[in-house]
Amino acid sequence: MSTTKSLYASLASLAAVTAASSHASAYTAYVTNEKDNTVSVIDSEKQEVIKTFKVGQRPRGVIMSKDHNWLIICASDDNIIQVYDAKTYEFVKTLPSGPDPELLILHPDGKRLYVANEDDNLVTVVDIEKGTVISDIPVGVEPEGMGMSPDGKVLVNTSETTNMAHFIDTETHKTFDNVLVDSRPRVAIFNHDGTQLWVSSEIGGTVTVLNPADRKQIAKISFEIPGIAKEAIQPVGIRLTQDGKKAFVALGPANRVAVIDVATFKVEKYILVGQRVWQMYLTPDDKMLYTTNGTSNDVTVVDVENLKAIKSIKVGRYPWGVVIGNN
Repeated sequence: MSTTKSLYASLASLAAVTAASSHASAYTAYVTNEKDNTVSVIDSEKQEVIKTFKVGQRPRGVIMSKDHNWLIICASDDNIIQVYDAKTYEFVKTLPSGPDPELLILHPDGKRLYVANEDDNLVTVVDIEKGTVISDIPVGVEPEGMGMSPDGKVLVNTSETTNMAHFIDTETHKTFDNVLVDSRPRVAIFNHDGTQLWVSSEIGGTVTVLNPADRKQIAKISFEIPGIAKEAIQPVGIRLTQDGKKAFVALGPANRVAVIDVATFKVEKYILVGQRVWQMYLTPDDKMLYTTNGTSNDVTVVDVENLKAIKSIKVGRYPWGVVIGNN
């Protein structure tokens, strides 16, 4: 590329970032770095890391409390859940879990925490205020994905080795259905009106869309990227826009995010991001998508309206989970 073309490309990229930032609200993204035992804090206006702080060993899943005052983190190698103040980054307390907690989700009441413990085939239910275990729910082998229905009545856990989505009643803590999906399911997520459940299958290379009412399959989505081997296309993270029109799927070593038209379940586009894209999170206004890229040690910022990657932000080693809160 000539010097002139390179300059124009740089200016265009800078303009895109500036324009996107000027139209977006201010948010804070928190990224767990699995190998560094840290969390990187990203300011969405500056599009840069403003703080890095130490946490427990092998941090993976991360969510926020209902009031956005706390960060709640799976410290997987410590076999605990850690709580940090989202503004000061100070440690607040420890919550119990089973061995090797990986992903977690809050009930809409903000009081009950559900934790997938990869090594003991259980979902642990925790009272986050009292710090006590309410129940342990047996599920399949290597539980991971945690999807909560909008009304809080149904929790769905995926088990990577059993290849199932387990439907759990959140009042009785009993499993009422088990649905077979493709190999190594990773993430389960409900759409915003609770009429669809999306489940990614990493080794199967597909996303299955289920009707939660009868647990029947609505669609199965496959991916094909020119020049990328089929086995390198490994769906993991899924995010859906609030309006229900678009879904984003992180495709692991394919280094792409698939954009899906929810009305047709067809792939519209593949967005090139960092290496081994794993988890993702949309800003509350749905204008930006942040992806964690495990082997390039960065986060890609995607402009949702234009479906373009506009920024790469260096973080710690092996970024895994991400959650976004208000500034």
